[in-house]
Amino acid sequence: MKLITIIVPIFNEEGNILRIKTELENYQKKSSCKVFALFVNDGSTDSSISKIKSVCDTNPNFGFISFSKNAGLSTAIKAGFDHAKTKWVGYLDADLQTTPMDFLTFEPYMDDFQLITGERQNRQDGFGKKLSSGFANWVRNSFLNDGISDTGCPLKIFQRDFVITLPFFNGVHRFFPALTQIYGGKVKVIPVSHFPRIEGKSKFNAFNRMVQPFLDTLLVYRLKKRNIRYQISEVKDPLIYE
Repeated sequence: MKLITIIVPIFNEEGNILRIKTELENYQKKSSCKVFALFVNDGSTDSSISKIKSVCDTNPNFGFISFSKNAGLSTAIKAGFDHAKTKWVGYLDADLQTTPMDFLTFEPYMDDFQLITGERQNRQDGFGKKLSSGFANWVRNSFLNDGISDTGCPLKIFQRDFVITLPFFNGVHRFFPALTQIYGGKVKVIPVSHFPRIEGKSKFNAFNRMVQPFLDTLLVYRLKKRNIRYQISEVKDPLIYE
């Protein structure tokens, strides 16, 4: 049986913790994998950490990491990758605008792709968020030509040994598909459901949806252009004496 850890970054999401628990446990029951969950408390200032601890006490396959102060979404995801012990790692956003049940459609592709990522259908966001997200995706695709129309979808499954070799920086969560392609991995895109946010508030604004992603796109574009690749036609290894 395959083992997978679902990473759930949390920043001030006290209203969603119990709902996340229910959604993850429903996925555990249906999955063909042994599913673990790793909450990453990103320096929350509300009651999120106490609720996370309570939830983890009720399920032995749930665990958590807690930061002393807010470090950002990309850092929280990186910490989850570093601490996960399973061959596969997934990522779920705490706002529950996507559901872990859609991971069921990802599972048949886990052996063959380094990244399986969702593409949100019928987006349940306001006009401003849709506009800024669409513009950011257009800019990114213009530079990187990664063929991904929804790089920010917060439902992803990675082969852990591959993803921990990628370069990490603040904002990297928007570029996982492009970086996977740049560093020789294969990406599978699968349509997923999308729901309105019920609890909590979005942590993103016009700057971190448009301006910062543009600057990060230039960074990834340079990585793409400067990436080292080679093909070996023949090889004879030296004889090594111990």
